[in-house]
Amino acid sequence: MTPLKHILRSIMISIWFMFLTFPLMVVYINPLNYTVTWRWKNMIMVGIGTFFASFFWRRFQNRTVGNNDKPSLGQKTLNHIYTSPEISRMLLGVLILFTLSFPFIFSTYQTNVFTTALMYVVLGLGLNIVVGLAGLLDLGYVAFYAVGAYSYALLNHHFGVGFWVALPLGALVAAFFGILLGIPVLRLRGDYLAIVTLGFGEIIRLILENWDKVFFGPSGISNISRPAFFGVELVEKSIPHAIKYMYYLVLLLVLFTIFFVNRLKNSRIGRAWIALREDEIACQAMGINKMRTKLTAFALGATWAGMVGVIFAAKTTFINPASFTFMESAIILSIVVLGGMGSIPGVILGAFFLVLLPEYFRTLGDYRMLAFGASMVIMMVFRPQGLISHIRTKYNFNAKEPLA
Repeated sequence: MTPLKHILRSIMISIWFMFLTFPLMVVYINPLNYTVTWRWKNMIMVGIGTFFASFFWRRFQNRTVGNNDKPSLGQKTLNHIYTSPEISRMLLGVLILFTLSFPFIFSTYQTNVFTTALMYVVLGLGLNIVVGLAGLLDLGYVAFYAVGAYSYALLNHHFGVGFWVALPLGALVAAFFGILLGIPVLRLRGDYLAIVTLGFGEIIRLILENWDKVFFGPSGISNISRPAFFGVELVEKSIPHAIKYMYYLVLLLVLFTIFFVNRLKNSRIGRAWIALREDEIACQAMGINKMRTKLTAFALGATWAGMVGVIFAAKTTFINPASFTFMESAIILSIVVLGGMGSIPGVILGAFFLVLLPEYFRTLGDYRMLAFGASMVIMMVFRPQGLISHIRTKYNFNAKEPLA
């Protein structure tokens, strides 16, 4: 591509970005004085910034086209870390030390935010089973999250059931609803499956919102018990200790989820999910039970959402249907796609990116969601495979003697 075409392409991109950001960056309406202020300077700055960013990025891409076969400095560094056990153990030790000492280094607010990010890590890993491994687009994943939360809230409200008893019960109830969703959609895939799962999530939310006698409607359920620590209840006077306790509890759940999902991915059912994702017809022709494979994916994915729902109810001590909207499903799905479908490290990094970035962008005020959306668009344009793409496992067979 000639330099003139580079310039014209960059001009078109800058015009397009100015058009997209016009309502937010240029128009300012003052509802008190009933005045409209036109901030043309902001539009000029957006145009100039996007023009130079696009131009230099394309020049950089053209220079690296001929060097695709040569590994970059970042790739060399990553390969050296992966192949060096000493560096890997050192980094793992630093990571473990940092996560264990996090509540004692940072404030209670930071610990609470980081706990929320860890909860979304588990939710992302659970949805990664359904979407990333099995290839089943689920837009109603928040329904299982709500089922787990309301299971604990209702059991605690009516029968005084504690957290540790409700945790496996919430997981089982959510797994049952996962099977309940999976049975009608066995023959569906793609957009049709997405529409059905989206409808399922909205049905659950509307039932929770309108069935007042059972689920208390929009007013929700309050005074949910926190998890006990060796029989000791964590009351309101010990809120900092309760937040630290919830942090370590969610951290243990994250470690258990990573271990379980990693083992599951390399198991027989995990390879069946990947085969189902790649080609459903070929998967069925090879003798894999398609019905059992799909139902297992829905059930196991819902199980983790149910457990996180129980922890969410115990953490906030109050739930209502407003906490389980479609936006939650969209965020969890974005975590899986942004991090890298099927990639466990990618999902973890994507959860931290999507949960912590908007929280720490609060200083930008009205522009924080604009910066957040722009970073998502840039990520999907230049890195569509995700932050850390899934690397397919290769098996090499080296026979000592030639086969007869």
